Amino acid sequence: MIEKIDENLELVKSFSIQSKEEAEAFRIKYLGKKGILNDFFTQFKSVPPAEKKDYGLALNLLKKAVTEKVKTFQSETETSSQGSLGDLSRSGFPIEFGSRHPLSLVKNRIVDIFARIGFNISQGPEIEDDWHNFTALNLPEHHPARDMQDTFFIQTNPDILLRTHTSSVQVRFMENNKPPIRTISPGRVFRNEAISARSHCIFHQVEGLYIDKNVSFADLKQTLLYLTKSLFGKSKIRLRPSYFPFTEPSAEVDIYWGLETETDYRITKGSGWLEIMGCGMVDPNVLKNSNINPDEYSGYAFGMGIERIAMLLYEVGDIRLFFENDIRFLSQFKSGI
Repeated sequence: MIEKIDENLELVKSFSIQSKEEAEAFRIKYLGKKGILNDFFTQFKSVPPAEKKDYGLALNLLKKAVTEKVKTFQSETETSSQGSLGDLSRSGFPIEFGSRHPLSLVKNRIVDIFARIGFNISQGPEIEDDWHNFTALNLPEHHPARDMQDTFFIQTNPDILLRTHTSSVQVRFMENNKPPIRTISPGRVFRNEAISARSHCIFHQVEGLYIDKNVSFADLKQTLLYLTKSLFGKSKIRLRPSYFPFTEPSAEVDIYWGLETETDYRITKGSGWLEIMGCGMVDPNVLKNSNINPDEYSGYAFGMGIERIAMLLYEVGDIRLFFENDIRFLSQFKSGI
């Protein structure tokens, strides 16, 4: 019986595996439940006691040779596939590509639009001091307009807060740069508001600032027309008088959205008009606080919420979807990369 094991051992050593199918057939032939090795192990009981040791040694050598032969083929196949076209026998599977966040898509579009007319990007800290967030923007202490924004203050230092708008970035930019100034300030802001389908305690803004000699309200209007046409494909706007402490005069900007669909009627409340941002001429006190001579320079400023614009462009009805990181929602924006 040992001679039969030795014969099979020589056959295993001389056998050359050429394909995965041959490797699998070879493995089953020797290692399967009905394989040759299983038969030899079954016959072990009938081996004379004096021969059991030699029989077991020969049997283990045969099993080891079969196992190593199969493993060697698998290893060589894997190594060669990594350096060529891969394992062509493997089933194909789709590769999932990620997508940019819809808020990033909208922000990038706005940045590109203003870059074409010479605006650069300015950034500042999200944890801000009272001067840059309020006082320098014509909101001195105890000013009633401070109540317009529910602020997150740092408990240990009431002079430090989470910025409520990116206007604070504009103040810092004016302090460190001389006119002419053309800059937009995109960023995250924080307000102590209840989270609902239409509001959130964290959101994003893009604010713009242009300061030079002889800047007028007409310049502001032309810039807004350029923005709405580039962003929405619509150029019919109206400016309604409003109040912001850091601009005078101030206005709310409405765009004529139209009444073509049921959604248009719902979001415009049947009027066709939709508010998209606030704007105005920079208050002389703000220029003075930033060491810019208001007798020599003038300017305009505007600001909009990125979430609001994204909700309009993509017809999203709930602002909370932008913050939940639901792959099912985000994957819909792959075409917008």
